[in-house]
Amino acid sequence: MKWPNSMKKPTHMKRQAAGRIENIVLFGSWLSAGWIATVMAIFFGYVLINGAPTLGPRLIFGESNWIDVVLRGVPAWGGLYAAVVGTGTLVILTSLIAVPIGVAAGVYLACYARGRIKRFLSFAVDVLGGTPSIVMGLFGFGLITFLRATVFPDARTSLLLAAVCLTMLVLPYLISMTRMSLESLPLELRLSGPAMGLTTQQNVAKVLLPSARPGILSGVILAVGRAAEDTAVILLTGVVANAGLPRGLGDKFEALPFTIYYLAGEYRSAEELNTAFGAALILLSLTGGLYFYARRLKRRWRNST
Repeated sequence: MKWPNSMKKPTHMKRQAAGRIENIVLFGSWLSAGWIATVMAIFFGYVLINGAPTLGPRLIFGESNWIDVVLRGVPAWGGLYAAVVGTGTLVILTSLIAVPIGVAAGVYLACYARGRIKRFLSFAVDVLGGTPSIVMGLFGFGLITFLRATVFPDARTSLLLAAVCLTMLVLPYLISMTRMSLESLPLELRLSGPAMGLTTQQNVAKVLLPSARPGILSGVILAVGRAAEDTAVILLTGVVANAGLPRGLGDKFEALPFTIYYLAGEYRSAEELNTAFGAALILLSLTGGLYFYARRLKRRWRNST
């Protein structure tokens, strides 16, 4: 049966119009991606050009000998050693608190929670994820103020308080990535454990978590990077300039993000401003190295499975 030409023409025109729209969308996508890549290249290039000349032992250890600083505890006057150590300590402490809680909460939401409880907890995670970091810092500061006025007069902002507030900031990333990684597994894989007689706990521990490991790792690395680079939270919860190395969880501390913020706003010479650029380059290298290592580890795990 032959269709009249009057019926063929609109179909052909619709296909042409759809092709034009697809080309426009494709061009817009490439243009957006190119614009983002260009902006990032300019940004990193600017930091690299200004920060690279400052790289060296003097940037980290100042005028002190690195052996005396590392092994004998001599202060690194004019260097970033205390800020680097403070950032590393803060990230490790935050990870020790946040990772077990975040992964466990994500597993609960994906494998155990049902009905209203699941909807309520999912809503709470979304609200927590949308909370600005400055609000987390204000919460920590308000908590210390409350404790000092009531049951703990000696309470003060500290490394531990900053780690706890950062934990609340990064928990949504961990919970959401863990939940998504588990829920995105194929249905056949999720049912294979119960089909072989495994209990829910055995299925989660021996089948689901190993299979979702790359996605969970992505959440962990994202959370670690977020904790390493945040300034607003630590600004109100214990970081100060020239605090030196923290001697305990209740001490003040230095951190690279705050050092960059402080030197960029209060620099009194070109050397101090260049130190801020050097600190920014170190922080970018730290977070970039974490993401690069995470991608390689994810690829290795995927190839092994």
